[in-house]
Amino acid sequence: MEDTDQQILRLLAEDGRMSFTDLAKATGLSTSAVHQRVKRLESRGVIKGYGATIDYEQLGKPLTAFISITPIDVSEPDDYPERLRSVTEIESCWSVAGTESYILKVRVATPGDLENLLSRIRSVANVATRTTIVLSTAYENRPV
Repeated sequence: MEDTDQQILRLLAEDGRMSFTDLAKATGLSTSAVHQRVKRLESRGVIKGYGATIDYEQLGKPLTAFISITPIDVSEPDDYPERLRSVTEIESCWSVAGTESYILKVRVATPGDLENLLSRIRSVANVATRTTIVLSTAYENRPV
């Protein structure tokens, strides 16, 4: 990938709402050239979308946790992401190598809510869980 495309990606990762004009100024390209490059990056799937950075404390969900899940019955199909899709507190679901099968990133309001969520996850997916509660976040979703 060209250095200019990488620069565009860095700029958009820092500010997904940056205008083509501002991208052009920052890269030394014309606005139309930047527009073409961004569209090409989107069509190739390098840029998958744009999103907002949310302050979850203001939404009443200050508690973040990582929940590792391990199947209780390994003969069951590995369809845990589908089984858990309706659990709205799950922000991310990663398939991982190691003892656990998946790691879930969740956000809830209180420790009691986390306890209830763990019970629901265990029931819906028939899994054992191991939970790590986030105390603070130094940085998250760092630009490329």
